[in-house]
Amino acid sequence: MIIRTNTSGFEHPHPAEITPQGAYLQRREWLRTLAVGAVGAAAGSWASRQAFAQTSRPGVLTALAGTPSGVAGAMSMDKLTSYKDASSYNNFYEFGFDKSDPARLAHTLQTSPWTVEVEGLVKRPAKYTLEDLLKLSPMEERIYRLRCVEGWSMVIPWVGYSLAELIRKVEPTGNAKYLEFVTQTDAKTMPGLRSGSLDWPYVEGLRLDEAMHPLTLLSFGMYGEVLPKQNGAPVRLVVPWKYGFKSGKSLVKIRFVEKLPVTAWAKAAPQEYGFYSNVNPSVDHPRWSQATERRIGEEGGLLAKKRKTLMFNGYEAQVGQLYAGIDLKKFY
Repeated sequence: MIIRTNTSGFEHPHPAEITPQGAYLQRREWLRTLAVGAVGAAAGSWASRQAFAQTSRPGVLTALAGTPSGVAGAMSMDKLTSYKDASSYNNFYEFGFDKSDPARLAHTLQTSPWTVEVEGLVKRPAKYTLEDLLKLSPMEERIYRLRCVEGWSMVIPWVGYSLAELIRKVEPTGNAKYLEFVTQTDAKTMPGLRSGSLDWPYVEGLRLDEAMHPLTLLSFGMYGEVLPKQNGAPVRLVVPWKYGFKSGKSLVKIRFVEKLPVTAWAKAAPQEYGFYSNVNPSVDHPRWSQATERRIGEEGGLLAKKRKTLMFNGYEAQVGQLYAGIDLKKFY
């Protein structure tokens, strides 16, 4: 068992003690430009992000920066979604089903102390404090597209490391085929639990090979700061080629199992939400098309021109081999 109680690194200090978000983004852009080289496309993206950095609000959470990731496909050159949009238009059902509910209500979430229990078919089960998890691997910055089933998307600079680092640490047994991810359930601080809309706790799942893929991120921050509560503080999953509801927030348990997990949305509406939930323009939701999407924050708002949805959310080159030979319309 790994138990430590020092979580002071996630306290919320005075804003004057924190590197301003604009300065952070400028520094990250400079480093990224050096990393990718002086090519025309990179230069254009850098210029647009510089303009974004100049208008960002100062940081108000504990700084949490990472070096730019070297994982293939982890550093999208798309224009970043503004911090304001990324932190105010969210799905976090424990705080309500309206997109504005989490930003309005998640301040009640208690993130310290925090532990994540790893159990099931592993040789080294453990209960990790936040400090333990932060020390497990160096922090990286990754710029991922995040796609929602309702047809909207964002581009967010996440901070964390590959979930595979934790998986290797706990040593799954040969019978482990899937992972279950369980979100915090606390009716005192999570008003959405009172609705009874889902069978709580919120559970999501991945195949072991999906969880081991380098792009699957255990995230502790975004925009160079620790995660805001409405975005899944203090630790969440980010699986960029799947619809956003697959990326469990405020994780308290990771369980290794042999059989396919019954996930929250698959239990609530199996005809609408399959286990895989890969972004796939050819598989429509029963109530709307998935062929196009609208990027949150783009000029025009709800009237902005839609863009074509990319297979696996644009990560086909990196993850397509995981599904070779699988009928993705049947196993949606």
